[in-house]
Amino acid sequence: MRKKTVLYITALVMVIGGAFWLTQNQAKTKLTFLDRPVEANPEEYTNRLINEKSPYLLQHAHNPVDWYPWGDEAFEKAKKENKPVFISVGYSTCHWCHVMEEESFSNPEIAKIMNDNFVSIKVDREERPDVDNYYMSAVQAMTGSGGWPMSVFLTPEGKPFYGGTYFPPDDRWGRPGFATILNTMADKWKNDRENLLESAQDMSSRLQALVSRSTSSKTKISEEILEKGFRSFVTQFDSRYGGFGVPKFPRSHTLSFLLRYWQRVKDAKALEMVEKTLQAMARGGIYDHIGGGFHRYSTDAKWRVPHFEKMLYDQAIIAKAYLEAYQVTGNESYADMARDIFDYVLRDMTDVQGGFYSAEDADSSVVLDDNKVAAKKREGAFYVWSKDEIKKYLEPVKAKIFSYHYGVESGGNVARDPFGEFKKKNILYVVSNVEKTALEFKKSQKEIQSILEESKAILFDIRAKRPRPYLDDKVLTDWNGLMISSLAYGARVLENKRYEIAARKAADFILKEMKRSDGRLLHRWREGDAGIPGFLEDYAFFTNGLYDLYEATFDTRYLKEAKYLSEEMIRLFADKTSGGFYFTSHDTKENFGRTKEIYDGATPSGNSVAALALLRVGRLTVSQNLEDQAYKTLEAFSGSLAQSPS
Repeated sequence: MRKKTVLYITALVMVIGGAFWLTQNQAKTKLTFLDRPVEANPEEYTNRLINEKSPYLLQHAHNPVDWYPWGDEAFEKAKKENKPVFISVGYSTCHWCHVMEEESFSNPEIAKIMNDNFVSIKVDREERPDVDNYYMSAVQAMTGSGGWPMSVFLTPEGKPFYGGTYFPPDDRWGRPGFATILNTMADKWKNDRENLLESAQDMSSRLQALVSRSTSSKTKISEEILEKGFRSFVTQFDSRYGGFGVPKFPRSHTLSFLLRYWQRVKDAKALEMVEKTLQAMARGGIYDHIGGGFHRYSTDAKWRVPHFEKMLYDQAIIAKAYLEAYQVTGNESYADMARDIFDYVLRDMTDVQGGFYSAEDADSSVVLDDNKVAAKKREGAFYVWSKDEIKKYLEPVKAKIFSYHYGVESGGNVARDPFGEFKKKNILYVVSNVEKTALEFKKSQKEIQSILEESKAILFDIRAKRPRPYLDDKVLTDWNGLMISSLAYGARVLENKRYEIAARKAADFILKEMKRSDGRLLHRWREGDAGIPGFLEDYAFFTNGLYDLYEATFDTRYLKEAKYLSEEMIRLFADKTSGGFYFTSHDTKENFGRTKEIYDGATPSGNSVAALALLRVGRLTVSQNLEDQAYKTLEAFSGSLAQSPS
């Protein structure tokens, strides 16, 4: 019986893409979920998320769903009322999170099913990466893939028994929609609970076994591991367009590995892969040619059509890769690209007190021909252009040169646009380089370059008048650590005092506002409120950033802080038995177990950066303890490294 139940549940799990729109009836009654009355419009709702700091949670504060933030209150309610828990995990600049919020969580009928049968929790994955990390592992184990929004059903004790990502609101293509899934899970909880609990216990045991297995196999670390990793990247590499796989993520830490591999063995293929990728990214639509900075990833092989959100961590890691490529090659264009990224971050993503904001959304409002703003936001609306706009704002000859260089067409230049987001619009990407453009218009390359720069400046001012994408203005210690590291590195490589000053200001802000009186780092700051005890990545990334800042300034204060945080990282996160570091501290009190992360995803893993920081700080401060802990970390994961180094 149990096997049939598990198979049935697994069969329901879906990862569905596509843009859907659910026409919703306006609410006719006033619902209040707080313990106090809410002064609101009869057609509005207010739930507990209204008291949170997270921009993502606040985006859901007026859903008719009786949302709880992550915490004991929700789980105590679930235990008291004997209900399963539903958690929805996402982040404020996530496109499909917006879609599911509009289609399902704003729908009073779906909300009623949720409120009657579940205790519902909304989680910001950027605020609570520990929660996201654990339940994403569960969803990946159930489905073979993951993503956001993440939707997971739990027992009142927090054990997962069913999960997926985005679900459309209703049944489509012979597959159940979110409403059907809710009703099915509610029915299973009432009538087949024993099997669900057994399945949840089995999944929890499997997840804990994964943690143990990551450090159970050990082997000698040798150059063969580097060679194996390099060969794996060679087989994955797109030799025609650069990069790896589709969709194409920058994967900048992979490029940094390849640069180091080239430096070690001088294999020309390693450097060739890096340069082809960095040059293709710089030409592509993934790069914001008007305002600087990089979008999240490219949906196509040619880097032309991006997912338009901009993340702080991408700017930091990509800038570092361009700086390193500049050091290796002396190619000034790589230095220019790093400067453009830094200019964007310092202009648009920096708080007045010095911390760096988290992200800019992919979606923004569209201004219609009558200068009214459309009700529905569109992806990339802030960044795309019509041919008529280019002709309107630029002089005729300059408009022709600009359009030729960036591939601007009257009917738009997006060949594959399944949802009609870019109808008659153009994403700027370099179709004809400066040399080819100069030949076409019989001008010198210097003249062409000057015309392009003048045109971009004009369009930058025009674009600034459009409705901007939503800015997630929370400050995260780990991501700031990455940006501090890159700016400090840039200050040295490019001999630019401005970058040093910005890195100092951000580091000083975190040390003042996000470090408690007892010395513990905090993870998140927003609007004067710092909270959430720091995770491994906060300590590892910030320590590494402080070390880079010391190398840029020789201010011993930063080295002392780096050493202190290194020792605290060991005290709070180290696995004293098997080696390596846990994601959460030893005094964490949560429903789920502690995990160890070694996979370098969108950001490097906490364990990899921890090992690097300990080696650097330990060597410079002559601390054998720090160096030993670094070696123990590498040894702990040596089996996994040898098996899958790439």
